[in-house]
Amino acid sequence: MMIDFFKAALLGIVEGLTEFIPVSSTAHLLLTSYLVDFTSVKNNLFEIVIQFGAILAILVIYRHKILDLILHPKQSLVLNLIVAFLPAALIGGLFHSSIKTLFFNNLTIAIALILGGLMMIIIDRKPCGSRDENGLDNIKLITALYIGLFQCVAMIPGISRSGATIIGGLLFGLSRKTATEFSFFLALPTIAAASIFDFYKNFSALSFENLELILVGLITSFLSAILVIKWFLAFVSKHSFIPFGIYRITVGALVLIFLL
Repeated sequence: MMIDFFKAALLGIVEGLTEFIPVSSTAHLLLTSYLVDFTSVKNNLFEIVIQFGAILAILVIYRHKILDLILHPKQSLVLNLIVAFLPAALIGGLFHSSIKTLFFNNLTIAIALILGGLMMIIIDRKPCGSRDENGLDNIKLITALYIGLFQCVAMIPGISRSGATIIGGLLFGLSRKTATEFSFFLALPTIAAASIFDFYKNFSALSFENLELILVGLITSFLSAILVIKWFLAFVSKHSFIPFGIYRITVGALVLIFLL
């Protein structure tokens, strides 16, 4: 039984560490589950709950900003988040089952990791944007739409939601820090909607067996996400995304060599 707690904790940590950095949490969860043979929780509730752990981390870290938005809504940021969220909501709702069937395999993950890594290295070599002196509150509506369209590509496992949205932000003139923070905020409606949709689609098969393992995953996901969000923001303020691109290419190559 202790080994099951260790596996649940490991998967929670993997979710928290990879959800907000551009390396694809979906790919890392699928690969880690395969490597450790985690079958103790035989339903999708575990994955749904550990994603909520990552969302809670954003809510805690940005609680003052979020409270300020609720009490004093900044129309530009709220509208930008809605516009950026809608493309993924529409496409995900229409093609959820097809995406799961076609793309959730090791070959797709490997190719997506490698191509995403190459794109990250190429795009990050461009000069950083200078149109966002006021950060999140100065992003143009059309830029938010483009970022939302980039986010749709991240439905393919291995692409990375945060990676796609950050790359989209960089391409359309945002600085690394602003692109990253906008990606964090966009994660709130996107991950919440995806989790709720998964919950609805799989409701008949869900059960609360092994609740203690699910809670372990939730707690470790929350704590590891707290740590990585603070570190990641500090990192991108001073460094490029190239190390993440190299990491992605390396992991993708290892998947091609050992898991195909």
